[in-house]
Amino acid sequence: MRRILLPIAILALVGVAIWWMFLRGPDEPAPWLGYVEGESIQVAAPVSGTLARLDVTRGGKVAAGDALFALNAVSTEAQLRQLQAQRDQAQAQLEDLQSPRQRPAELGVSRAQQEAARAEVERTQREYERIATLAEKGFATRSQLDAAKAARDSARATLRQAQASEASGELAGRQDQIEAARAQVQQAEAAIAAQRRRGDEIAPAAPVAAQVQQTYFNPGEWVPANTPVVRLLPPDKVRIRFFVPESVVSTLQEGQAVRVSCDGCGDPFSATIRYIAPQAEFTPPIIYSEDAREKFVFLVEAQPQGDVARLHPGVPVEVRPQ
Repeated sequence: MRRILLPIAILALVGVAIWWMFLRGPDEPAPWLGYVEGESIQVAAPVSGTLARLDVTRGGKVAAGDALFALNAVSTEAQLRQLQAQRDQAQAQLEDLQSPRQRPAELGVSRAQQEAARAEVERTQREYERIATLAEKGFATRSQLDAAKAARDSARATLRQAQASEASGELAGRQDQIEAARAQVQQAEAAIAAQRRRGDEIAPAAPVAAQVQQTYFNPGEWVPANTPVVRLLPPDKVRIRFFVPESVVSTLQEGQAVRVSCDGCGDPFSATIRYIAPQAEFTPPIIYSEDAREKFVFLVEAQPQGDVARLHPGVPVEVRPQ
C-alpha cells in the first residue's frame, strides 16, 4: 500500500508545482527606491534685530500674504525719521536757491538806497556845474572845481553800486548749485524709499501658500542678519526622487506617470516625471540595499498628484511604472 501511495504523493506535488509556476503569473519587477524631497523656502530679514513677534507655529499652514514674523522696528523707524529730516533740509535748501537772494524787505532797502544815491548824483551834478561856471569867471579856484567833480563822480559810483545790489538780490542761485541741491533731494527720497522697504522686510509675509516646516527663533531672541527665521514648504515644491538602473532609464520620459507607495502614506498614488538626470551615478547611500549596492543608477524626479500633506520629506518610497 505504501508503495502505491508514495508515487501518487510525488505526482501530486509535481502537479501543484506546475500549477504554481504557470498560473501564478510572472514575478512583479522590483520597485525603484527613492524618497520624498521638499524644496523649502527660507525666510529671513536683511538686518539683525530682536524678534518682536512670531505669527506662525511649526506644522501650521499659511496663505500667501500672511504675516510670518517681525523684528523690533524701533531703530528702523528712527532711521526713517532721520532720513525724512535730511530730505526736508535738502528741500529747503533747494527752495532757497530757487528764490531771490534778498527778501522783499531787503529789496525795498536797496531801492531806497538807489533813490538816495540818485538824488545825491543830481545834487553833486548841479554843484559841479555851478562851480564850473564860477571857475570860468574866475570866482572859483581849480581845487574847488576838482572837489566838485570828485563829489559828482563819487555819487555816480554810489548809484551804480546800489543798482547792482538790487539786481543781485533779485537773482536766484547759480544753476549748477540748484541742480546739485535737486540731486540731494532726489537722493534723500531714494534713501527714504529704501528704508521703507527695509521696514517691510523686517516684517515679511508668506510669498505663497505653504506649510510651516520649522521656526528657528522665539520672541525676544536676537536674530542675526540674513539668518532664516521660518522655513516654508509649498505644496508644489514636494518631489519624489527615485533612482532607476541603466537598463530602465531609456524607457522613461518626462511627462510619464509612475505609481508611488510608502509606509504610512495610504493608498498608492500617481506622480508625473519632471526630470531625468543625464548622467549616471553610484547608488546613493540613502537607498542602499543588497541588490542595488554598487550599481550605476540615474536620478529621476516626479511631481506627486493630489494631496501631498501626507508626504513628509525624507520618507522612503517605492516607485513602479504605471
